[in-house]
Amino acid sequence: MSASLDKFASEKLDALEARSLRRRLVETDRFNDVEVKRDGRTLISFCCNDYLNLSHHPAVIAAANEATTRYGTGSGASRLITGNHPLFGELEARLANLKGAEDCVVFGSGYLANLGAIPALVGEGDLILADELSHSCLLMGTRLSGATAFTFRHNDLAHLNELLAAYRGHARHCLILTDGVFSMDGDLAPVAELAALANAHDAWLMTDDAHGIGVVGGGRGSSFVTGEKADVPLQMGTLSKAIGSYGGYVCASKAVCEFLRNRARTFVFSTGLTPAAIAAAIAALDVIEGNPEYAALPMQKAQSFTRALNLAPATSPIVPLILGDEEETLAASALLEAEGFLVTAIRPPTVPAGTARLRFTFTARHTDADIDRLARIVRERILPRRAAE
Repeated sequence: MSASLDKFASEKLDALEARSLRRRLVETDRFNDVEVKRDGRTLISFCCNDYLNLSHHPAVIAAANEATTRYGTGSGASRLITGNHPLFGELEARLANLKGAEDCVVFGSGYLANLGAIPALVGEGDLILADELSHSCLLMGTRLSGATAFTFRHNDLAHLNELLAAYRGHARHCLILTDGVFSMDGDLAPVAELAALANAHDAWLMTDDAHGIGVVGGGRGSSFVTGEKADVPLQMGTLSKAIGSYGGYVCASKAVCEFLRNRARTFVFSTGLTPAAIAAAIAALDVIEGNPEYAALPMQKAQSFTRALNLAPATSPIVPLILGDEEETLAASALLEAEGFLVTAIRPPTVPAGTARLRFTFTARHTDADIDRLARIVRERILPRRAAE
């Protein structure tokens, strides 16, 4: 039996290798804000989601250490048993206030938040309409729900309206899903317009703001990019990107949050996050709320990069350079690594076939000199190759 299992796995790996799609773990020592060590070399990382470098902030580290000393290294049980240590309530209140919501539920990760919340809210007889570029966890939560589901073309309000007109009347409830900031493209969802369309059809809008909180909308996320909060009843996000810690959350009304605490299986049956992770997130929110100019730096750095390359202005700290071919993208990544930059190649199935890319992410601590040198190498040695094809 084990021989057939190994044969199955080896054949699958060989097939991935032949298509330049096999991934490998590479030990990466993130020893400071923007530098990493890989294979004995020090590289400047432009592919980390720690947009505000808060995982290395002294106050955030101190808070995590203090919480570990006070409460221990683990929570010991699910939150509904004995794992609901005192720091959870403080973090949930802080997140709800930041996102302009009544309440908040913290989950073990962003993936767990979506896998738990979506099937708890909708099921058989309901309808889900999701942006086609929604994150994997939104789509997986959709599959687990058992609801009838369709995808609408990326950020296409007219297509979404067509689907609502065709199918909303046949469903008990309707949930609309989208990233707030799309993780692989860096563009923003038209959240305010989506909210208006959802309200017009008695649908519930849920935004995944993993890459928005802390860095867009004055640090409050994609629901706030217009300066006023869009009418989004379900604001989901993570603590593992700009917040610099780990975990996920859903901000909503008190009734919805209490329902999720009772019926979201990934909440009910998961051990609570460590005290260190929660304390670190609270300290990170102190930095974000107390220094909006600092929170604005990642997008400013990204816009400097797009200006240097004559690309469309960045609307988030994420800038993709789509090269298409997997081998070409791997070669471009290797070229940048040889020059001292870490920018990993993003390939299918993370992105659609034919859209392999370099995904540049910018943080508050990246220097202008490093961004200028990176842009010059891309402009002189990578873009000409793409233009020649």
